[in-house]
Amino acid sequence: MEISSIYEIYKTYPSVTTDTRNCPKDAIFFALKGANFNGNLFAKEALKRGCAYAVVDEWNEPSDEHIIVVENVLATLQKLANFHRKTMKIPVIGITGTNGKTTTKELISAILAKEFNVAYTQGNLNNHIGVPLTLLSINASHDIAVVEMGANHPGEIKALCEMAEPTIGLITNVGKAHIEGFGSFENVVKTKGELYDFIRENGGKVFVNKDYSDLVALSEGMDRLLYGKGDSDLFASGHITSGNPFLEFEWCFFENSYHVKTHLVGEYNLDNALAAIAIGKYFGIKADYISATLEEYVPKNNRSQYEKTDKNELVIDAYNANPTSMRAALEHFVKIRTSLPKAVILGDMKELGDISRDEHRTILDFVQAQSFDKVYLVGPVLSSLSDEALAFETVDDLEEELKKNPLTDHLVLLKGSHSVQLEKSIPLL
Repeated sequence: MEISSIYEIYKTYPSVTTDTRNCPKDAIFFALKGANFNGNLFAKEALKRGCAYAVVDEWNEPSDEHIIVVENVLATLQKLANFHRKTMKIPVIGITGTNGKTTTKELISAILAKEFNVAYTQGNLNNHIGVPLTLLSINASHDIAVVEMGANHPGEIKALCEMAEPTIGLITNVGKAHIEGFGSFENVVKTKGELYDFIRENGGKVFVNKDYSDLVALSEGMDRLLYGKGDSDLFASGHITSGNPFLEFEWCFFENSYHVKTHLVGEYNLDNALAAIAIGKYFGIKADYISATLEEYVPKNNRSQYEKTDKNELVIDAYNANPTSMRAALEHFVKIRTSLPKAVILGDMKELGDISRDEHRTILDFVQAQSFDKVYLVGPVLSSLSDEALAFETVDDLEEELKKNPLTDHLVLLKGSHSVQLEKSIPLL
């Protein structure tokens, strides 16, 4: 069936799902396949649960008017998303970067929502499946779309741009992450820069952090607005006033200055806030609204969070980790003023390929140069590098240690890649 014909069905049933556990009535189920699952096997189940249609690429049963057979379900989902995108006349903001893209996306969406109906990426559904799902969630009531784009291999941002066709682009930063998939840091830079490439070729505007010389160089000659720290000549600028532990900063809107107290832990979040300020200012959001939104925003999903428990005070930044974000989190943690002794619980940084051991050793050298009261290392790489810290192969092993020897009355940092699952230890802290 042609994409145009599927789109006619989508216009009547404009809800899409890839999970039979979440089947809104009259949705279209796309039977995706992966290494350990085959959605085609659940097409009938999706219809039973209320879906109007199921799109499959394997079907050996009698024809069914509610079963749409295509050559490749994922490709069909992506083509349908782009077909839908081409009908939109609204700004589409594409966001990528090594660190901070999800927080930046959340802040931008919250600020724009003061004046507009905003469609935006839910959670971190930012890959080749999440982006089309985000695009297909946009309807005629929306004024602006904010689409987060993630990548761990060369060419992926290019593919996502061709699908989402952003009119505005923002790269938060470029750091050492997913080197295993990218092959080199140079490929990370090139891949993130594919967002700029698309906008340069197709027209549009980019927002660039002037404090990152590589981004300034990549965007040279483009229609761009610059933001950054401590430079009143920039389109948006600000400076930190406190980070103990929450980020506080001042920013200027023409001749007026605004002081913002956030719920974000970590001074590195200033870049994310300034990016959101720049986008908000560009779209005409009042400065008071921008500041109020930044103060109201409460982080979730184990990103830049502070939590006080019956036992300890926790700084939780355990959703993801790479050498850049790990170092930034540790440096901020060192600077926090507290009467409590400090403990760090660090998990392995994944997908670093050949540089993994060296990068973990660099982080460990930094940790060992500090005066932390306790250090817990979780994961096969970190645990193999030190005899001086409490080391554990898995978070389950860490949990056993915390049950036997509870940690109390400490300020604790949790930082590691999501797959290490450090958040499982939080109930014991």
